[in-house]
Amino acid sequence: MTGSAATPTVAIIGSGLAGLSMAMRLQKAGIHSFTIFEKSGRVGGTWRDNTYPGAACDVPSHLYSFSFEPKTNWSRVFPPQSEILSYIEQCVHHRDLGRHIRFNAEIESARFDEARSQWQLRTTGGDDYWAHVLVFACGQLNRPAYPKIAGLSELEAVQFHSARWNHDYDLSGKTVAAIGTGASAIQFVPVVAQQAQKLYVFQRTPPWLLPKPDRAYFPIERFVFGHLPPVRRLYRSLIYWALEMRVAMLTKRSWLQQYHKRRALDYLRKSIEDPRLRHALTPDYPIGCKRILISNDYYPALCRPNVELVTSPIERATKEALVTEDGVRRNVDAVIYGTGFLSTGFLAPMKIVGRQGLDLNDAWRNGAEAYFGVAVAGFPNLFLLYGPNTNLGHNSILFMIECQVRYTIQCIERLRKNRLASLELRADATGNYNRQLQDRHAQLVWSACTNWYTHESGKNTNNWPGSTVEYWLRTRRPDAMAFHAQSQAG
Repeated sequence: MTGSAATPTVAIIGSGLAGLSMAMRLQKAGIHSFTIFEKSGRVGGTWRDNTYPGAACDVPSHLYSFSFEPKTNWSRVFPPQSEILSYIEQCVHHRDLGRHIRFNAEIESARFDEARSQWQLRTTGGDDYWAHVLVFACGQLNRPAYPKIAGLSELEAVQFHSARWNHDYDLSGKTVAAIGTGASAIQFVPVVAQQAQKLYVFQRTPPWLLPKPDRAYFPIERFVFGHLPPVRRLYRSLIYWALEMRVAMLTKRSWLQQYHKRRALDYLRKSIEDPRLRHALTPDYPIGCKRILISNDYYPALCRPNVELVTSPIERATKEALVTEDGVRRNVDAVIYGTGFLSTGFLAPMKIVGRQGLDLNDAWRNGAEAYFGVAVAGFPNLFLLYGPNTNLGHNSILFMIECQVRYTIQCIERLRKNRLASLELRADATGNYNRQLQDRHAQLVWSACTNWYTHESGKNTNNWPGSTVEYWLRTRRPDAMAFHAQSQAG
């Protein structure tokens, strides 16, 4: 990687939607001295990794695409995984990004060199690279989480995580255990239920579930989207505002929260006739505290004669079976973990060292935090996409990513135009910002239960506590006073 302060080199870590968004907007800004480092051999991020049967997005397709790179021929209202991955690859081809990507280049560490005001990156293969600006686009949901169950290492059943699906293993005629009932599980359980001879679904906490308003687009609709851009943009805008209204659900005991609670309970009542099963599937926490899920086939799958919902916690595993706390042994041929991700670890396991030897793991020992999820004090010229406290519970994350990319580009433009050596977030700016953020979280619905948004310290490290409109307004332009600018020597 070459360049000067007038044309800064930019290292982007990750080739998912966030990393590619950054690359495309750098191109538009006339900055072509960037490299995307991808640990895998293919682009796509979470949509490359999650290939389990039934995988799809729960945000409508026309909003789950870049505003500046629209896809006009989506097949369905809610896009399947394969179609999203195809869209990502089309973006790479259309913008000629392939020549900027280093595949199979996993970053092991990054260290800021104060004398050079540059970042030194080292791959797991031992190669070193230098860059003026470092942009992490690793996402929040990329490292699978596994349950801590005694004896799992002794269990001889085939075991795999939903994000590492074993497509070579045939589930037909097998006795299968699905552990977890989160966003991935409600998509793969109905498919597995049709294949397996017996399926045990181990549930710790039932999710709040709403019907999924999905369907295939009619040919005339796809024609209009492709040939009448104003109509397509209007349709996208209507989707955005319909989702944005759901921000009212974040407030405890809001009217919208009560409305959707009634909808969910009505849907459960109409879908499940067995009162005992219905009781087991009724959540005992406020709707919205955990991720609200949408599905049309999960409840019917649980009513199949070959499916059993297990609510007694798993106590241990033996060579052949999973044993629950009620003493029941269930022999299994395969175990599928739908247990989510290590969401609060963010940039782990990479070692990131900033100014004066500050290790990011130490800075974040009580939970990750960043200024608008983008910048971290003590780490000059470092920016995050989909960083701490930027996840949503009501709208499309791509909207947030586009806001963060615009913010980062403006910081890079400031470096370039003013010929600065570095921009570093001031500690007082991030301190005030994060205190206000956590105060707001305490008033919202997700503080009422245990969820994957919360660090072990009790701090909500993942979610944005407001509307996307507010985030857009507050990130339109970086506050110059929030950053310390260091000029080039000489």
